[in-house]
Amino acid sequence: MKKSALNLVMVVTLMVSLSQLGFAQISWNNGVHSMELTGGISAYYNHRFMKPDETRLNKNRHRLRDAQLQIEGRYKRSIEYEFQVDFADLAGSANGPVDGENPGLMDAYVKFKVFEALDVQVGYGKTPYSRSSLVPFIYTPYWQRVEMVRGDLFPRRDVGVTLISSFWKQRIMIQAGAYNGIGELSLRGDNDASGQPEFIGRVDIAWPSRYRYRDIDDRVSPVPMFNLGMNARYTDRTMPAGQTLIPGSLGEYGVRIIDGEKTGYGFDVSAQYMGFSAQFELHQFILRPSSPNNALFLGTSPELHQGFVRSGGYYGQLNYFSRKWNSIFSARYESFNINDLADGELQRLSVAIAYQIRGYDTMIKVQYFDVFNEEVLIDELRWTEQIRFGVQHTFR
Repeated sequence: MKKSALNLVMVVTLMVSLSQLGFAQISWNNGVHSMELTGGISAYYNHRFMKPDETRLNKNRHRLRDAQLQIEGRYKRSIEYEFQVDFADLAGSANGPVDGENPGLMDAYVKFKVFEALDVQVGYGKTPYSRSSLVPFIYTPYWQRVEMVRGDLFPRRDVGVTLISSFWKQRIMIQAGAYNGIGELSLRGDNDASGQPEFIGRVDIAWPSRYRYRDIDDRVSPVPMFNLGMNARYTDRTMPAGQTLIPGSLGEYGVRIIDGEKTGYGFDVSAQYMGFSAQFELHQFILRPSSPNNALFLGTSPELHQGFVRSGGYYGQLNYFSRKWNSIFSARYESFNINDLADGELQRLSVAIAYQIRGYDTMIKVQYFDVFNEEVLIDELRWTEQIRFGVQHTFR
């Protein structure tokens, strides 16, 4: 732990020094067209507490998590666009699998205001599914999202068309779209041999006013605020005879994209008041492989699996923002059942503390993980606890 403490001091000293350089966003505006250029860096040190007799310590390392450049623009009031790239992840995934939580290209889309209450977004970006997935990383005290929304249960980003409508003073927002269905792999070329899209929809209902995709009540809301979200997605990627899925599309657990039908649904609730906030989110996916011999059935009999597999989970999170201490305190519990035909499920507790040097733009973040249980047959872990600490800095 002495070595871990030294690493923490080194990372924090370097990043705090950078924060004093006074980087700011670059803006252009000619009265009709406005554009802003921003960016950010985040780095951490990771230390794992391994199981007995485990000698592979490759996860004890420094890591550059983000090195981002973001361009946002607006033409009159009818066209908006965003381009965001992470060079750290772009380098890391150039010749290997794409990390669903940290892809190289994060956003590249154009949004058109067709009517006062209807926007049409075209291009690549986050799909409207899972509130936790839609919360920008820089606005959380954690270094990692809950396991089920990191990108191995479902693709978080894709290329497609999204219709967005809000009304009742933005208390209700509806998003629906059609996408390639292969997620970040869409950036590498063609769809898979099925040629089928994925359909996704989400509804948010807030009270008493609009509710942002944020976890922390940094505004210390004087009135209790609530949000209910519901979402669903469906795709049928049954492969033609002799064809297979794109290499790497199954994800770490083999459930991200399957040869067959996949239906997912979920809901989430959020609340905040006087610096306190809470979130709960649940997802359930029904996977119907086209082959009775699919590996997802784990060799069980048709009488047992009945032609489908369930995958999903839930998480709950409690947060407190202290304006006096410029700090965020948070704890969350997550449960992820990767395959209901296998015994056990992944269960973790995480605690996070973030100290704001310059709001969210410069934060020291510490996250502790404790593994309560694991789904050994699907994902046997080599570690029981983990601590991750570092700093994020945004140039704006």
